[in-house]
Amino acid sequence: MKKFTAMLVSAMVGMSVFAGFTDSAEAAPKIVEYKNCTELTKVYPGGVARTASVKNKGGKTKKKPFVSKELYDANDKSDRDNDLIACER
Repeated sequence: MKKFTAMLVSAMVGMSVFAGFTDSAEAAPKIVEYKNCTELTKVYPGGVARTASVKNKGGKTKKKPFVSKELYDANDKSDRDNDLIACER
């Protein structure tokens, strides 16, 4: 019985460590304020949209923007046409 209890405790500790690891691995990406659109589009080629429902004022774009309210808010200075998409291409 002691062996079984020790194995059970060991398994539970292992599972809790693993569960903690997966939570941190799925954490939100770090919000970065980019210097300009050249820097932002290196990471997000289609730019960054505030919401998925915004429409581009400039017409058709070649790439779909990444959607993130926090990332857009940190880089809203790069949205020249104020259509809620920063650095669209």
